Amino acid sequence: MPGVTAATVYDVLHDADYRRKWDPNVIETHDIARITDNADVGYYSWKCPKPLKNRDVVTLRSWYVLDKSYVIVNFSVKHPKYPPRKDLVRAVSLWAGYVVQPTGNSSCSLTYLAQVDPKGSLPKWVVNKSSQYLAPKMLKKMHKACLKYPTWKQEHSTHLKPWLHPEQNQLPTIALSELTLQHASSLENIDESGLREVQEERGDTSGSEN
Repeated sequence: MPGVTAATVYDVLHDADYRRKWDPNVIETHDIARITDNADVGYYSWKCPKPLKNRDVVTLRSWYVLDKSYVIVNFSVKHPKYPPRKDLVRAVSLWAGYVVQPTGNSSCSLTYLAQVDPKGSLPKWVVNKSSQYLAPKMLKKMHKACLKYPTWKQEHSTHLKPWLHPEQNQLPTIALSELTLQHASSLENIDESGLREVQEERGDTSGSEN
């Protein structure tokens, strides 16, 4: 990512308030509870290409700063207050993570790996669209968001970064014993393999990126 430091990308990946500004696919995202200084439980729901049903996940996330590299990993869990919703399909993150590494004074590389069960049989056009169009478009939007983040952050709780300063974290705590691993087999499997793509109207529906 040219023109962006690894530290900025790490902040953008963590900042849920900013995520709502730049992520065109987000429906709802927020942190639920803290487990340790570098681990929490969070909720994220997102828009899928029409006419597929939208998805959501509840994940346990942990993060580390190793030398100059930044690492974030997550996997799905069950939270007693966040059962599957009727209006969304509960997907399962078997394992997902980011690694951000500096490549210069103001550039970095971002590696993203994910093994996610969308809980459904998806049409081939969804797979093709995700790999050939949606993923590159999302990366481009994220790069733009990272470039704008320092200015945005100056106007929005400048020094509040609980992922770097755990003493700032005001989330309620939750014990690991209250969470259980979310197994894909325990969730309903949705067959959407026969759905045809709906051509959406032209125009940017992602909202303001300022």
